[in-house]
Amino acid sequence: MTSSGLRRDELAAFLRTRRARLRPAEVGLPEGVRRRTPGLRRQEVAQLAGMSIDYYIRLEQGRGPHPSRQVLAAMARALLLSRDEREYLFRIAGENPPLAGGPSREVNPGLRHLLDAMTETPAYLVDAAYHVLAWNHLATYFVGDLGAVPDADRNMIRWTFRQPATSGHWDDAEVLRFVRSTVADLRAAYGRYPTDPAIRELVTELLGTSPRFARLWAEHEVGERRPVVKRVPHPDLGPLEFECRVLLVPETDQRMIVYVPEPGSPTQAAFRRIAERVGS
Repeated sequence: MTSSGLRRDELAAFLRTRRARLRPAEVGLPEGVRRRTPGLRRQEVAQLAGMSIDYYIRLEQGRGPHPSRQVLAAMARALLLSRDEREYLFRIAGENPPLAGGPSREVNPGLRHLLDAMTETPAYLVDAAYHVLAWNHLATYFVGDLGAVPDADRNMIRWTFRQPATSGHWDDAEVLRFVRSTVADLRAAYGRYPTDPAIRELVTELLGTSPRFARLWAEHEVGERRPVVKRVPHPDLGPLEFECRVLLVPETDQRMIVYVPEPGSPTQAAFRRIAERVGS
């Protein structure tokens, strides 16, 4: 490691392995003649990154000057690095990773299929600011038909703090714990995405319209969501009790929220009846 924090050997090995895993078609290049080794050629990466082939070769050989932040960003784009890989690239080059512009709001097809396959479990997907991105059929019994709701209004935190102060919603200790942890998670996202306008607008709006939110926000708690037990007097399904699980999707910083009933419980039976009704 150099005095600048650059780990040359590690950087060289990382670039070589990332280059070897890519096929030309993945970066818009023709396959061309038969290749002796897998992956892209060094000159192809240099071309995609807009740098000289000699400079790139020296980086892969563990020599040459300290790469600038602009060079690191260009290589990350050329090698199709994931968010975690890009952060790793910057750190082994002795640089702080660039701030993320905003939370991912794209729904991976695999997550969409997973939601649809959970026919007996209500589940929905939210971004880091708790904006609902996708949901399955059973979730509509709890969050409504979001297809008929304007996109800007599909936010869990906004729904929560729009509940009137007189609502029994605020008398349940589990609900209050759930709300507190949600605000703590939102503050963590606020720190990760300081330039995201949607998060800033949500926080500004709630600070101005919800004294309860303002009090929680002023406590500066930062943390991840914890599972809580929810008891819901559902107008159609009757009294329900289930664990509300929040599952982090690391590659997109999204969360899948799943309502998990106790096996053999009346709540599980109610969920199953709805699923059978839909499937019949």
